[in-house]
Amino acid sequence: MRAALIALLLAAAPLAAQEEVSRGSGATLRVLDKITGKTEDLALISGQDAVIGSLLVGLTECRYPEGNLAGDAYAYVTIDDGNESRRVFSGWMLASSPALNALDHARYDVWVLRCTTS
Repeated sequence: MRAALIALLLAAAPLAAQEEVSRGSGATLRVLDKITGKTEDLALISGQDAVIGSLLVGLTECRYPEGNLAGDAYAYVTIDDGNESRRVFSGWMLASSPALNALDHARYDVWVLRCTTS
């Protein structure tokens, strides 16, 4: 349902407002531990995974409009929870609207900050 909503919103943008899209070599994600209140930034390269607490966070790719690495970046992220032995998130996260397609987890919040280039 969320993926369909995101696709609809992206497709609904006026053609004149669309910009050239580039792929970053990676992305910076922020992880909030809601119990301790601590945040940690993850710098991942596309195709890389990182372990944070019980989560395995994977980055497939990051895209951004030319000239705007941060504000309108969006990344395809997968998140597995080792405690539950299951995938808890798989989809596109948008830097400009982190709540639009967010991880629903009791302990952690994860969101994309920006794409990175070589």
